[in-house]
Amino acid sequence: MLECSFKKYLGHDCPGCGAQRSFFELMQGNFLESLTLFPALIPLLFTFVFLVLHLVFKFKHGARVLIISFSLSAFIMAFNFILKLL
Repeated sequence: MLECSFKKYLGHDCPGCGAQRSFFELMQGNFLESLTLFPALIPLLFTFVFLVLHLVFKFKHGARVLIISFSLSAFIMAFNFILKLL
């Protein structure tokens, strides 16, 4: 796994810390453990998959769905980061 330079130099988890471990847990079928490590992984994966599908199929309201799903992912990441700091 890649080492987080943010955590290495500043001593705190970055907003994306846990994403790699969460992805590996999800691939092994450990859904709850994945959500515990990085709650924004599922919305981020949905966003990326939907982005690729939208680029290929040009959905009518695809841009709106992407904005909403990206905003939700960013909110979850920020909320989780604040909780880790506390």
